[in-house]
Amino acid sequence: MRLNRSAGILLHPTSFPGPYGIGGLGKSAYDFLDFLKKSGQCLWQILPLGPTSFGDSPYQSFSTFAGNHLLIDPDTLIEQGLLEQEDIEKTDFDPLKVDYGQVTPYKNLLFKKAFARFISQKKPLPDFVKFCRENRVWLDDYALFMALREYFIQERKDMDSALQMWPAWPADLAQRKKTELAFWKNELQESITFQKFLQYIFFEQWNKLKSYANKLGISIIGDLPIFVSMDSADVWAHPELFDLDEDGYPSRVAGVPPDYFSETGQLWGNPLYNWKRHKETGYEWWIERIRHTLKMTDILRIDHFRGLDEYWAIPAGEQTAINGKWLKGPGRSLLDAVRKKLGDLPFIAEDLGIITHRVEALRNKLELPGMKVLQFAFESGPDGGYLPHNYDSPNAVVYTGTHDNNTSWGWYHSASAEQQDFFRRYLNVTGEDVSWDMIRLAYSSIAAYAIVPLQDAMGLGSDFRMNTPGSAIGNWKFRYTEEMLTDTVAYGLNYLAKLYNRMPV
Repeated sequence: MRLNRSAGILLHPTSFPGPYGIGGLGKSAYDFLDFLKKSGQCLWQILPLGPTSFGDSPYQSFSTFAGNHLLIDPDTLIEQGLLEQEDIEKTDFDPLKVDYGQVTPYKNLLFKKAFARFISQKKPLPDFVKFCRENRVWLDDYALFMALREYFIQERKDMDSALQMWPAWPADLAQRKKTELAFWKNELQESITFQKFLQYIFFEQWNKLKSYANKLGISIIGDLPIFVSMDSADVWAHPELFDLDEDGYPSRVAGVPPDYFSETGQLWGNPLYNWKRHKETGYEWWIERIRHTLKMTDILRIDHFRGLDEYWAIPAGEQTAINGKWLKGPGRSLLDAVRKKLGDLPFIAEDLGIITHRVEALRNKLELPGMKVLQFAFESGPDGGYLPHNYDSPNAVVYTGTHDNNTSWGWYHSASAEQQDFFRRYLNVTGEDVSWDMIRLAYSSIAAYAIVPLQDAMGLGSDFRMNTPGSAIGNWKFRYTEEMLTDTVAYGLNYLAKLYNRMPV
């Protein structure tokens, strides 16, 4: 994929302002898109949109196909007559942080009220019936899975969370015996329909938002995690596609060895793929997964691209990611199968960390742009590959930082004296306005795309970072308030976009 020179903002929808404790797909989302237009931005990059599981990470989802229903906007439901204004209870949510423990039960209660009005209609909406039919390949399994999860969480609420996961369900259900599935589909019919309703509303709101973005000339960059969560409808519905033992648990799990972010590596815990089985099916599940995600976005970042060439396999039960080993992935075989079915690949390869020549060759053969992160540029002197004067091709995406990095202000003020000195000398600056110095450096580079986390455009410090890899708490909470999205920020981005030829054509 070849890129046109342009600029954009990295921001997940959970970060939008509003009164409901978490960002949503209502007015604040449209205001943000108007801000992007005013700022001369053509790109909006988001994190995975799936419903989050334990830890609230968008990279650990109950489904690779479903949408996060917590993003549904209640005000839109009021406009549709599915909620009344008196249904909205007064809240005291932190405007700068998402508290999932508060938000989840609050919004679920609202959605159940909306669902009650929805099913009280004399007949189902034709659009709802059509949505269920068109998405049944994943929706039926997902809705049943979520209904079962809710049932067993309530039944086993005093037990360890591991006993609430699907491998600990009754054996015939965990193994998806037909008679058992039929029984539970009948037993949990209303709960199943509720889950389908949530997905219908989510996609209705998301598709309208995406359409608005595209009309403004803004493309959405989505994010595809290479692995899926163990506690997901994907693994439960397709256990043969994953490296599981006879009881349904992974014998080895995913992660990465010690790296920039952690001395003990990152132990993600996701099940690994049975790549042999995927190849036998012509990678059908992967193709449908990518096809579905590209309906929701315009461009797709492939997270942990290296894992397609080789992946770090860690024995189940390990406490860190140190004792793993590299195993061969599908490589070109998968990507060729996807391209044969879907055409050109509008992908960005997340190629950070320790990257081998084979991974670079795979990326280059497919002409996929890689990533350059400026916060990594000042660690190794003038020959560092992340320094803009060493970029060898414009077919790249440059970031001041990603969702896994500190904010640029926070990075600079926690960097070593040597790195700070190198930064100041390289940019010929005082270090007083680090965030905008980094933005200017990104925009001035030859990289076709320049992406900036909104926190950097706002000049925010470490307290506003999105994620700290290796830390299990305090992540995925960032929000901003409406007042923080100022015309001054928009003018600054617009000015630099014009100056460095990144304005829309």
